[in-house]
Amino acid sequence: MKQTFCYLLPIVLIWLSGLPVKGQVRHSTQTMYPTYKGLIMAGYQGWFRARGDGSATSHYAYGDPQRSAIDAWPDVSEYEKTYETSFKLADGSNARFFSSLDKSTVDLHFKWMQQYGLDGVFMQRFFDVTRPGHRTEATTILSNALQAASRYKRAIAVMYDLSGLKGHGEDCQLIIDDWKYLVDSLKVTRQPNNTYLHENGKPVVVIWGVGFPDRPYDIRSIGLEKLINFLKNDPVYGQCTVMLGVPTAFRTLNNDCVHDPYLHTLIKQADMVMPWMVQRFSPLLHNDMDRLRDQITDDMAWCKENHVEYVPCVCPGFSWHNLSTFAFPDDVKPVASIPRQGGRFYWQQLSTAIRAGAGMIYVAMFDEVNEGTAIFKVTDNPPVTNTDVQFMHMDKKPSDYYLWLTGEAARMLRNEQPLSTELPQRP
Repeated sequence: MKQTFCYLLPIVLIWLSGLPVKGQVRHSTQTMYPTYKGLIMAGYQGWFRARGDGSATSHYAYGDPQRSAIDAWPDVSEYEKTYETSFKLADGSNARFFSSLDKSTVDLHFKWMQQYGLDGVFMQRFFDVTRPGHRTEATTILSNALQAASRYKRAIAVMYDLSGLKGHGEDCQLIIDDWKYLVDSLKVTRQPNNTYLHENGKPVVVIWGVGFPDRPYDIRSIGLEKLINFLKNDPVYGQCTVMLGVPTAFRTLNNDCVHDPYLHTLIKQADMVMPWMVQRFSPLLHNDMDRLRDQITDDMAWCKENHVEYVPCVCPGFSWHNLSTFAFPDDVKPVASIPRQGGRFYWQQLSTAIRAGAGMIYVAMFDEVNEGTAIFKVTDNPPVTNTDVQFMHMDKKPSDYYLWLTGEAARMLRNEQPLSTELPQRP
């Protein structure tokens, strides 16, 4: 009996050493991505559903061909599972779409990230899914993404999006509860072959949607200071690096931003800031890249003075025609209102940000086909319609072109190839 006890004791001690102790932070200190610096990360929506995938609802791509909220159609030729839609291709066959709920879909997306050199993604976690009873599908997608990130050695982090927060008694306590759930149940920051993104030795957590004037919540009354303090200082679930997603004009508190200096109070309590720049710059405006350069340069100077790290946001273009057609009939947007120009607009933003001194970049977005900002594989042969529904074309570029450009920019950011403002020529 004594010999058996002595034999088992080391095994028990080793097993116990892997368990979190009460009062001990529950994040792994080991990660393949100890810093955001030198990386290009993208946002990952993961919200696409299909009839037949086991989800409760289907997304805009499915159903009545008289209406859609998809402006860019994905190239689905490599997906293991796809689903038939009502839209027709030029050959008369039904166009097909993917579901984010399928594990094979998420796996393929992370495989592309590795193949083309995108460093990783921020997984969008919308406020709605923090409500009790609404977590299941979004958590399944996040779990699949964590596994795929480990498999393909891609960086990953959680981005809480305040969209869906109504105020009126709701506050950020639900995010605090959800983060505890992710850390305990999904072990989001201590996966095998951990690739959770860190900065300054701590896991990065993003709170997006702070300071936009068109939101139904008041940033003074939803508990943002409490949330930031929890993520930074809680002895068990905290010790995180906090990044805030804010309006482009966060520094001057005008234009697309609330005119409230309290926003600066919040930013100074955080560690990083990422201004949302989609629809703020356009290749159709004369010398707009000079304006972008000045914006980034002045933002970086402000952030340095206030001891906050800065992450500029870029996008390949923008299109919101189909959603605006049925959701906002009095303000219908043209297809590709901010045109991609065959990748030139995207490359101009990337090279301008790097030339201005940015050390890390956020791309909006990886899979956002609703607003036409997706950089993953999008087809130049979308469905054809004889209705108000119209889909973007890709300037005769191959479907993987924007993934390839992103990888080229990542090498340029890390000084692995010379900085160039000229659009690279693909072999």
